[in-house]
Amino acid sequence: MILTISPSKAQGHIIAPPSKSMAHRLLICAGFAEGTSLISNVDLSEDILATMDCLRALGAELDFEDRHVTVKGIDIRNIQKPALLSCRECASTLRFMIPACLMSGQPMTLTGSPALFRRPLSVYENICSDRGLRFRLKENCLQVCGLLSPGQYTVPADISSQFISGLLFVLPLLQEDSRIILTGPVESRSYILMTIQALQSFGVKILWEDDHAIAIPGNQTYSPRNVCVEGDYSNAVFFDALNLTGGKVTVEGLSEDSLQGDRVYKSYLRQIDEGCPAISLSDCPDLGPVLMAAAALRHGAVFTGTKRLKIKESDRGLAMQLELSRMGVRTEIAENHIRVFPGAEHPGEILDGHNDHRIVMALTVMLASVGGKIRGAEAVKKSLPDFFDRLASLGIKITSDEPDR
Repeated sequence: MILTISPSKAQGHIIAPPSKSMAHRLLICAGFAEGTSLISNVDLSEDILATMDCLRALGAELDFEDRHVTVKGIDIRNIQKPALLSCRECASTLRFMIPACLMSGQPMTLTGSPALFRRPLSVYENICSDRGLRFRLKENCLQVCGLLSPGQYTVPADISSQFISGLLFVLPLLQEDSRIILTGPVESRSYILMTIQALQSFGVKILWEDDHAIAIPGNQTYSPRNVCVEGDYSNAVFFDALNLTGGKVTVEGLSEDSLQGDRVYKSYLRQIDEGCPAISLSDCPDLGPVLMAAAALRHGAVFTGTKRLKIKESDRGLAMQLELSRMGVRTEIAENHIRVFPGAEHPGEILDGHNDHRIVMALTVMLASVGGKIRGAEAVKKSLPDFFDRLASLGIKITSDEPDR
């Protein structure tokens, strides 16, 4: 789908979308709790649908109505037959579900797009190899079988926090205690803290021994709960960023004491508005595309901690570099930092969203200022299906061209 974005000023109030990251976690906790839980304030993005489908495949019952999900959970240690789990294009779902598939001893198959299975899975592959568990990776699926055992797990912490979260969901259910040792720099620590917060809300205890060691008492159970998903900083940033170019948008519904690492976006946008700052993305890589867009619209910026942008839905650093060049913006990319220079202008050709929701939304923020067209706009369904409706409600002028053939 190709959309035309006309230069326009955004004005008005908007409620922050619910946190996709926390919704994943709360739904999984509810799915592992024997009994009925209610998760409120849920948007049915493609990623959340993937997690819900996987929980259903394992035997949980989920019903959605009016932004509420009623979940009747299961004992994942007592699954009696093989299952097929569709992860669509969601790395969070895939990485959260692999350990769950190693709790019953049944052969399990996780499916998804080829692009999904090109994203790193070596942490789990090594764990399975060390413990004699099946791990057969193919172009568009992964087959696993075996039983995780309690004990010590050594996990590199600079690839993705999702591997650590995946283990945290299941190790408390084993009969004996376990321990996770984090090696290397711990990036996206905030996401680990969000997982622990979700676990605690369902009655599961996790203990930090120090900055690189997590103790997990065994023989625990999840208790059903009624919980509400908090507002999402990682998607709210796209609406707040419109204020850098003359917009007057107020984003409401964000918790000031949230554990989300992306809550730093307000400070980062302010720094970009005031000058050419140096900004670390180590704990908030999802902010990379929109902050690069904001820097191009204002005074430029230098971003460090950018190496993990390569292993997202696209190589986000290179994708933004290409699209920014079409708007006359110069960038410099090195192994772990990116410099963006100021000077965005109307692009002379259609921009490409690279099948990446955050690239599409970041480029749309820029086009709201300079005008232009973007191809592949439907990628926003992955995390924020009503993104363009929300923009239109703020006065951004959007028209649809003929869909891609």
